[in-house]
Amino acid sequence: MAVSELNQRRWRNFRRNKRAFWSLVIFSIIFVVTLFAELVANDKPVVVSYKGDLFFPAYRFYPETAFGGDFGTEAIYTDPSVQCLIRTGGREECWDDPEATMSEAAETGQVAGEPIERGWMVWPPIPYHYRTINNVGTAPSAPDSKHLLGTDDTSRDVLARVIYGFRMSILFTLIVTIVSSVIGITAGAVQGYFGGRTDLFLQRMLEIWGSTPSLYVIIILFAILGRSFWLLVLISILFGWPALVGVVRAEFLRARNFEYVRAARALGVSDRKIMFRHILPNAMVATLTMLPFVVTGTISSLAALDYLGYGLPASAPSLGELALQAKQNLQAPWLGFTAFFTFAFMLSLLVFIFEGVRDAFDPRKTFR
Repeated sequence: MAVSELNQRRWRNFRRNKRAFWSLVIFSIIFVVTLFAELVANDKPVVVSYKGDLFFPAYRFYPETAFGGDFGTEAIYTDPSVQCLIRTGGREECWDDPEATMSEAAETGQVAGEPIERGWMVWPPIPYHYRTINNVGTAPSAPDSKHLLGTDDTSRDVLARVIYGFRMSILFTLIVTIVSSVIGITAGAVQGYFGGRTDLFLQRMLEIWGSTPSLYVIIILFAILGRSFWLLVLISILFGWPALVGVVRAEFLRARNFEYVRAARALGVSDRKIMFRHILPNAMVATLTMLPFVVTGTISSLAALDYLGYGLPASAPSLGELALQAKQNLQAPWLGFTAFFTFAFMLSLLVFIFEGVRDAFDPRKTFR
């Protein structure tokens, strides 16, 4: 599919904005890495070789019996007995003394005089999941060689929780921003283009909806239905879509009587095509100007709800919950520094990217 000359010019303008372009590169790398967080931070191996077969515990459930164990529950790969079973091909001696059995197998290549088929495991760079509780003594513990950002007040690795929390925040923001923007732009376009009673009715509806206390609604629904990711997404969309309505409405009210719009009407072009093919591209600059505020507001809202205890479920990785722990554990400054710099870095990159996108769509701006 060929890219139009207009879009090529926009991409050139975006690339010439070095701050926006490198922010996009850095953000894309971090986001792609966090999308595969299970391969970066996990208490399960990425790949396991057992009797010549390959297993992928990071993404699949395997019972202990699959590795010669006795239980049908999921194998605990950090257990020395399970590690011994994998490395020695399911030898029964692993239950008596796993360390001695693995040492004997490593030195002689056999256990109890019998040759073994050695297995192996490939672990992620960070051997902790965001739910993994580590025995580190006092919690929260300071950063060290095992926990680069320390642990929180329940002995969970902070770096692992930041990686998963970053992914959760960005996915939540992308879903809410895209869906609410589509609804808000459509509503604003209908208001501005048709005007009259349609505009009057939708404006009154927006005023009523905008006066609804969203926090109370969230508290009531969570009390009835329980806290969940998708329920929070739905509520955020319901209260987030009016953010772009006013800007789009103003642009359509201004452009609906332009000469090219009147000419299109005279030629019999449908209202839908005039709205979304002719007027909307001219209103995109004002719309994109508001998008950085929508994105940063969505991330901040999620963090604030998690901080207050009305956000994601308690077991979910959350940057807002990390900030709450920092407030409750002033003797652990690494929690506060981690939460602050993570939010500052993430929001700065997103603002720079959307500023570049806005300037690329503005025909009055060029970068040399």
